Amino acid sequence: MSIRKILFFAFFVTLSFNGLISSLSVANGLPAHSELKAALSAVVQEDNGGFGFNMWATVVDRDGIVKAVAFSGNQRGDQWPGSRVISAQKANTANAFSLPELALSTANLFSAVQPGGSLFGLQFSNPVDTETAYRGSPQKYGTENDPMVGRKIGGINVFGGGLALYNNEGELIGALGVSGDSSCADHNIAWKVRHKLMLDYIPGGVSPAQDDNIIYDIINGVSQSGWGHPACSPEAVKIAAELAKTHPVRVKKSK
Repeated sequence: MSIRKILFFAFFVTLSFNGLISSLSVANGLPAHSELKAALSAVVQEDNGGFGFNMWATVVDRDGIVKAVAFSGNQRGDQWPGSRVISAQKANTANAFSLPELALSTANLFSAVQPGGSLFGLQFSNPVDTETAYRGSPQKYGTENDPMVGRKIGGINVFGGGLALYNNEGELIGALGVSGDSSCADHNIAWKVRHKLMLDYIPGGVSPAQDDNIIYDIINGVSQSGWGHPACSPEAVKIAAELAKTHPVRVKKSK
């Protein structure tokens, strides 16, 4: 076999493999790279109560394996480089600490992990796999072939931007993490992206609305519920309060 034929065969196998991975993601109910990027890019154009920066987004499956990484800008330098790994941490955290009956957003964890909180020390568990986080060519970051895809990233992040993903059967299938703006705007963006992806059939949560929305109840440094998050701006707080009306969580299909 000639070198030209070998190269062509290798190229064909690579395309077929990438197509298979994409199909499996869709079959498992998680968004493909193109779907994630489209939803993220659309939401970033809205008022989210932050700086209006471009964002990174990562999706992991229930095993914590990265399935897609995307950014909203025209190129990878259009958003904070450090937010790529943070978005993956957030996705890992929301997946790792949500259950079929209870969704916990990363925003819900802020107060609980502070000294004296019910989950103090959680933020030091499950460290990031740095080899996965920084492997491969930076030119592939945020593309369909991001080097994190197919590997476990790990990591714990305890501020806004990470949400568990539940399909229309109410099944917990993974999580979404976004990063690149204020932590409060990150939460609002993640909420809207999850809504666009129709993966917000939330079974319950710790917020007053019994979902995983961000809670702003810190008074004199103490969260009244134990699940509170610091406020970044009045606009971000207002947008979050209206999410139940503008982007309400869905109800799973009855059996």
